[in-house]
Amino acid sequence: MKDAKNVTITDSEWMVMRAIWTMGHATSRELIDAMNELEGWSASTTKTLLRRLIQKQAVAQHGGSRPFTYKPVVGEKESMAAAADDLFDHMCAMRAGSTIAGVIQSRELSRADIANLQAILAEKAKTAPEEVQCNCLPGDQTC
Repeated sequence: MKDAKNVTITDSEWMVMRAIWTMGHATSRELIDAMNELEGWSASTTKTLLRRLIQKQAVAQHGGSRPFTYKPVVGEKESMAAAADDLFDHMCAMRAGSTIAGVIQSRELSRADIANLQAILAEKAKTAPEEVQCNCLPGDQTC
């Protein structure tokens, strides 16, 4: 698998990647049909996005002739983690906790997800500082 940190994909490309990750592998026809049903996209839109994902080495084309099969080169979990890291790298460290809390409140979570989060937070609390420092500017300035 390719390192997901080295692949930047657009919102539309994420939709195609989600379909490929869900299917495991897919032909262009399967992707065109899925994207048309989900998003109302034309065949040319899906083909363009697929071509861009191949150029970015996020997807690989397999087979010597049509129909080609397309498989992910970057993992779903790794791609989501890289996207989340990128988001948090662009915000003040002091805002991370409230942002995470907002995400948790706005999403449906299973009991297992909640138990996992509780265990992670309990462990994290053992070494957490009283206050996270602002990382926006050098020096004593804070948000």
